[in-house]
Amino acid sequence: MNFRRGRSGPEEPEINLIPFIDVLLVVIIFLMLTTTYSRYSELQINLPVAAAEQLKDRPGEVLVSVSADGRYTINRQPVDGRNIETLAAALRSAAGADGAQAIVIVSADALAAHQSVIGVLDAARRAGLPRLTFATQLPADGGAR
Repeated sequence: MNFRRGRSGPEEPEINLIPFIDVLLVVIIFLMLTTTYSRYSELQINLPVAAAEQLKDRPGEVLVSVSADGRYTINRQPVDGRNIETLAAALRSAAGADGAQAIVIVSADALAAHQSVIGVLDAARRAGLPRLTFATQLPADGGAR
């Protein structure tokens, strides 16, 4: 005998979502705490270009060029060796007596290693040349922005 009134069929099951949500929150917290964030060993960057007017040669300027393979030239004269002490001595002799007022212009190839450019900065510091600047090129569109 069926004593229930108003229902003729079997009772429908229902899903309680509150424990399901609690379990999902615990799993999310666990994943957030145990995830290691990957670090990129190499970033793809585009070096900036400058749309400034070109400076004229001045007597107190020392032009240091860094080639793609890490060779140095100072005022268009090649430097023997690639160590910092040799480069510092060549910078000191190129700056002359007015070394503290000389401006070192670093002109590095786009494919030059970062370490080669840092070597120029370190050599300039060791040579007592505190004034540094970097040479850039005009944008391909002629500077229009």
